Amino acid sequence: MTEPGWRKLGLLAGGGDLPLEILRAQTDRDVFVVVLRGFADRDYAGHEQTSRSVGEIGGIIKDLRAAGCDAVCFAGYVSRPDVSALKMDARGLIMVPRALAAGRKGDDAVIRVVVEEFERAGFAVVGADSLIGQGGLPAGVIGDPGLVETHREDADKAMLIAAEIGRLDIGQGAVVAGGIVLAVEAQEGTNAMLERVAGLSEVLRGSPSNRKGVLAKRPKPIQERRVDLPTIGIDTVERCARAGLAGIVLEADGALIVDRDGVEAALDSHGLFVLIEVRA
Repeated sequence: MTEPGWRKLGLLAGGGDLPLEILRAQTDRDVFVVVLRGFADRDYAGHEQTSRSVGEIGGIIKDLRAAGCDAVCFAGYVSRPDVSALKMDARGLIMVPRALAAGRKGDDAVIRVVVEEFERAGFAVVGADSLIGQGGLPAGVIGDPGLVETHREDADKAMLIAAEIGRLDIGQGAVVAGGIVLAVEAQEGTNAMLERVAGLSEVLRGSPSNRKGVLAKRPKPIQERRVDLPTIGIDTVERCARAGLAGIVLEADGALIVDRDGVEAALDSHGLFVLIEVRA
C-alpha cells in the first residue's frame, strides 16, 4: 500500500516521456532520479541523479537511502532484460530465482516481485498517476465525438481482446479494424506492435485518407496499478496515425496520458480520437 506523508521521492526512470512528466509535476517536492541504463532515453541533466542497471537492486536501494528517499515511483518503459547479460549485484542475484519463477507466470508477476523488494526495504511505492494528477482519469472523448460512433464496434472488440490477453498476463493492447484483429501486444510493446500494423496492407488497416481501426489499451485484471499502467503520449498518436488508425480507446481510471495538451494537438492534426470509457 502507498503510504501517505512521504518526504522525498526516488524516481526509477525507464524509457519515454513519463519520468519527465512526473518531474515537471513535482514543483514542491525533491526528486532523486535513478536513470535505468539501457532503458532511459531522456536527458535528466539538472536533476539529482545516479545511473544503475536494473539488476543492481542493492545499489539502487543504497543510492535511494543515501539521497534521503522514503518513497519510490517506477516510471517509463522497461522491457524484460536478458538476465545472462545483465550487470547484477548481490541483492539482484538473490532476487533472480524469485524473478525467474514469477516470469513464467507473466510480466505482472515479475513486477510484483520487484515492488515487494522495495517495500521490504522500507519504501512507499507511489503510482505515477497520482504524481501527475491523473489518479482518476475520467471518462470522455478527446477529439471529435462523432468519430467514436463510426468506430464503436472496433473499439468494443479491441477492448475485449485487450482484456483477454491481459487476463493471461500477455500484454495490455490490441488493434482491431473492420472487426478484424490486426495485432495484439506481447513482449515487443505498443510501439513495435503499431509498427507491425503500419506494415500491413492499407486494405486491412486504413490510410490517412480513409482511417479505420482502433488501438485499445487497458490494465490487466491482475495489474499492479502503481506500476506499468497503460500509457499514451504524442508518440502513440503519431504511430497510430502512420498505421492509418482512427482512434485509441482507454479504460477510465486505468491509463495515463503524457502531455495532454500535446496529445490533443496531435489528435486534431491527424483527425484521430481518444475514447476513455468505464469498462467492466
